[in-house]
Amino acid sequence: MGSYLNPGTIEFQESLNSEIYIDKTGLIDKTNALLRTKQKFICISRPRRFGKSMAADMLAAYYERGEDSEKLFAGLAISRAESFYKHLNQYDVLKINMQEFLSESQNIDEMLQMLKKYLIFDLKECYEQVCFRDEENLVQVMKDIYTCTKHSFVILIDEWDCLFREYKEDKESQRKYLDFLRAWLKDKAYVALAYMTGILPIKKYGSHSALNMFTEYSMTDPGNMAEYFGFTEQEVKGLCEKYSMNFEEARAWYNGYHLITHSQSGDRKYSIYNPKSVVESMLRHKFGTYWNQTETYEALKIYIQINMDGLKDAVIEMLGGGSVRINIGTFGNDMTTFANRDDILTLLVHLGYLTYDSELETVSVPDREVAQEYVNAITTMDWHEVTESIQESRKLLEALWNLDGDAVARGIDKAHKEISILQYNDENSLSCTVHLAFYFAREYYTIVRELPTGKGYADICFIPRKLYADKPAVVIELKWDKSAEGAIAQIKNKEYVEALKDYHGNLLLAGINYDKKEKEHTCVIEQLVY
Repeated sequence: MGSYLNPGTIEFQESLNSEIYIDKTGLIDKTNALLRTKQKFICISRPRRFGKSMAADMLAAYYERGEDSEKLFAGLAISRAESFYKHLNQYDVLKINMQEFLSESQNIDEMLQMLKKYLIFDLKECYEQVCFRDEENLVQVMKDIYTCTKHSFVILIDEWDCLFREYKEDKESQRKYLDFLRAWLKDKAYVALAYMTGILPIKKYGSHSALNMFTEYSMTDPGNMAEYFGFTEQEVKGLCEKYSMNFEEARAWYNGYHLITHSQSGDRKYSIYNPKSVVESMLRHKFGTYWNQTETYEALKIYIQINMDGLKDAVIEMLGGGSVRINIGTFGNDMTTFANRDDILTLLVHLGYLTYDSELETVSVPDREVAQEYVNAITTMDWHEVTESIQESRKLLEALWNLDGDAVARGIDKAHKEISILQYNDENSLSCTVHLAFYFAREYYTIVRELPTGKGYADICFIPRKLYADKPAVVIELKWDKSAEGAIAQIKNKEYVEALKDYHGNLLLAGINYDKKEKEHTCVIEQLVY
């Protein structure tokens, strides 16, 4: 294990030297504003491979006393900020990756003992001139340094939550760990900034948290930190231009996470892309599944097969492109304490398997890459009916292109029977079945629900992406216990096709009806000819 006190700038330099580097130094201006205030405790939670460790390296390089980092940050966003010189290289930095200590230890006591031992060693070696009152006590050693030198510390803790992910059931170890962090950081004058990153938000115990001094910036409430973890749409556009990659395809594959920042000047919405996947696709010049190579679908499978309170129904609906309303308030911020379905879905948001819309309070599957992860998980479970529907969806799409309404109706009938878990009682449940039955359509299309059109909203629209401009656009209208012909008439009467006028000449209209009495679907497909 290396030095944890003032670890140098090499890690950040390597990021700067990489072929793809996106400037996230604006984060430093945010942390500068919080130094030595009551808001100096920051906890950032994001899924794996979202740039959390790189951000910690960047902060270390900026704050570390004894370095000369001015040239390192020249030309980057922070160099133009008013706060740049005020805090540059002004603090002792302690930078710790908790996973290192956890993996070298047999239990929590051994882990904390090792952590304290290494930190005390580094501190005593650097501050030989200080007279320490208790050389075995980390808190006292840091108090003595601060009293003697007035040097305060920026403390950066990466993978802060690894213990909760490894010791999922061990509540006593979790408590000991939180008590240590609290005793070390809370109400200590030597702390100028305490910055933690991990996947999970801070563990709750009852109505309070052992670390209630921290402000949390998470996937459900990113505060003003949304743009600093992951890539923004503008950043991905720039990379697609540079690497001659199709932005529309990048958006279909990786545009998953929709975060909102609230401020006095108004709300700002961000589409956040997984940086690992974007970087890999640019460097390999090929879109594919890259993020989930870092953690197998087995992790997702563990949670979705719990099937608490209709979890399976929710997953099926979201796989079909729908969203599910949830209450995130009961989640205990761990990986085992689930009071209801919503707690599991909230965990999946923090793990990156779902995205949360804070305005609508709904969750959905983020993008094509993550949807594939669900398919991978489901094919190894006993959800055979869902797997079969997804596999059959390729044939169903071809039947649609061939204007074969009977084949489409039979395919939707089959999907409905296979997914009989869904309560089939309205147009909504019909929509869910149709979306899942046409799962494969996302290979070629941007699929839009409730598209605003001439005199209303078209139920479902398949809009071909530019790479697949030879495929027809499709307007689908759904009816419950009425008629497929009536659905086609509605498309025409309400001028739904106006929204897709660019596709005239290559546009299909499909009316789908479910007959309650006959318990079967009918489908009429027309090619719009001008």
